[in-house]
Amino acid sequence: MTTLRKRFLEDLQLHGFAASTQYVYVSAIKQLARHYHQRPDQLTEEQLRQYFLHLTQIRKVSRSNATIALCAIKFFFEHTLQRPWPVFALARPRREQKLPVVLSRAEVRQLLGCVTGEVYRSYFTTVYACGLRLSEAAHLQVADVDGARGLLRVRGKGNRDRYVPLPPPLLVRLRAFWKTHHSVPWLFPAPHSAKPPRPLNRKGIQQAFAAARERCGLSKHPTVHTLRHCYATHLLEVGVNLRLIQANLGHHSPKTTALYTHLTEPARATLRIPLEQLMSDL
Repeated sequence: MTTLRKRFLEDLQLHGFAASTQYVYVSAIKQLARHYHQRPDQLTEEQLRQYFLHLTQIRKVSRSNATIALCAIKFFFEHTLQRPWPVFALARPRREQKLPVVLSRAEVRQLLGCVTGEVYRSYFTTVYACGLRLSEAAHLQVADVDGARGLLRVRGKGNRDRYVPLPPPLLVRLRAFWKTHHSVPWLFPAPHSAKPPRPLNRKGIQQAFAAARERCGLSKHPTVHTLRHCYATHLLEVGVNLRLIQANLGHHSPKTTALYTHLTEPARATLRIPLEQLMSDL
């Protein structure tokens, strides 16, 4: 490991970035260096500007990938190299305004019924019933289940832990599933994992979900994260307070959670009668 890479990793650790984020940021800097066939600390501000143009105009990477590259490079140059260049303010991609896919409660049950393998069925049920992110659910540990209080401890994004309500039927399911593997410490151990046991990995989770979606034959194209959107939307539809949903989801800003108010059945219903009246004499 080079001295520069070691210092970059130490800076990331000092700022409290998760191991997965450290890996992504280091990979982004390696891609930048490979693009120019130069050490990253030898690059100029104009080269960075051209690289960001290359990502967005030539490679046409997604907004999320462009943002990751920008954040990694910005951190490396501003913190590790102490070069706060103006190009970093210029290069940020514009925020997209896209509404997420949301399934009805019947569609969620249909989808979960198409999942094969008890570990994946229990995992996806937990994602939906507790509104978790993919990695949050994958890294749940047996000790995180507080059956006495009906709570689940979640290691959230940005090292922000939280407790979410654990529905009694899900607790019964998790206890039954635990009896089938006893793979401490993971609640959802990877099938056939070596010792010590490992948690479910992202690729396996996504493949299992894609297979269930294919068998299910839904016209919509949900992802694992769709189950989290469904959790928030369905709770709003039955009258749960938006602030409580924000806390359960681990959202820092209420504006993020407020998006779901546009996706609920009651919100759509308020438009039906006015629209019917508008169209009645056409």
